[in-house]
Amino acid sequence: MDFSKRARVEDGFAALDDKGQLSGGSAQTIITARMTHAYALAFARGLPGCRALALHGVTALMNTLHDPEHGGWFPAADDRAGRKQAYVHAFVALAASTAVVTGLPGGAILLERALAPIEQHFWSEEEGVMRDSFAADWTDEEDYRGANSNMHSLEMALAVADALDAPLWRSRALRIATRFVEQLARAQDYRLAEHFDRQWRQLTDYHKDLPADDLRPYGLTPGHFLEWSFLLLKLEAALEAQDGSAPDWLLESAVKLFETGTRIGWSVDGTPGMVYTVDWQDRPVVHNRPHWVMAEAIKAAHALFVRTGDRAYADWYGDFWDYADLHLIDRVNGGWHHEVDGSGTPSSRVYQGKADLYHAYQATLTAAVPLNRSVATALVGGST
Repeated sequence: MDFSKRARVEDGFAALDDKGQLSGGSAQTIITARMTHAYALAFARGLPGCRALALHGVTALMNTLHDPEHGGWFPAADDRAGRKQAYVHAFVALAASTAVVTGLPGGAILLERALAPIEQHFWSEEEGVMRDSFAADWTDEEDYRGANSNMHSLEMALAVADALDAPLWRSRALRIATRFVEQLARAQDYRLAEHFDRQWRQLTDYHKDLPADDLRPYGLTPGHFLEWSFLLLKLEAALEAQDGSAPDWLLESAVKLFETGTRIGWSVDGTPGMVYTVDWQDRPVVHNRPHWVMAEAIKAAHALFVRTGDRAYADWYGDFWDYADLHLIDRVNGGWHHEVDGSGTPSSRVYQGKADLYHAYQATLTAAVPLNRSVATALVGGST
């Protein structure tokens, strides 16, 4: 948390290099939203300096990074013509919900602003998913449906449901999970595809020429299997707390996705760690190991152990933390290496610098909060 404090700039938060120095870019909305969320959580835990940083993020999202003409958020302070992305807006809403729960001034207004474009443009009631992107003026909808943006929208929806006591958002989270997991992933033996067009045709060659893309890589992303696994268990627990029951397939799918993700991603090239991507024959494409994959693996293993009591998941939890400790935590410069190669050497093929606090910090909190509540509501209200 101390390492990332240097990301603060006048207009929000910007990217840091490997040594924790500003890399020269302006404030980015995705970084600002994630930093706001993380520092608001840290404020809830009583860590000094974090309330001021979270407030700085709320102010930036309310002002400089917000589009006063068309609504929604610019990609960056110096990019006012870029596309409006569901992925970015999901994190703005997540940050806003955390600001509301932790009592930060401006949080309620920010959340209201954040949900407006989601309701008006991104959420497809007919499909039960989020549309992916539009031009800055909300024209030119992209011919694309993506698992990544919808996965993070599911996380956002659970947090918003808690912040507003609004069951509608849990219903939407379930609809997202139903489409991508129960319908699509189950049909492919829980090998969860990422890319589709608006008619829900799978785009198997999508970004084949850009296999190391940081948000939409070619092929399958085993780390996302584990991230979905964790979120399905959160969703199940939230629905049970709300209604007294949840669909049986949520637990079944969480188990299957974890099994498939570790089978096709963990140490599959003969060295420890989880590869970034594999092809349609489960052969590694990008062998590098991103830090976010291990952070999400930690969360999934812990959640499955809590939910099932199976000691095998406790062993996975230990193995994943061992890998993070030995290969990802940077004890020279601080923070976590955002990516290492198969030998554990820091790399930058997919991710440059250390711009992302969100994944690593939440991995440290997973054992401290119950499954049936968002991180923010659990930290503020106490675990149950």
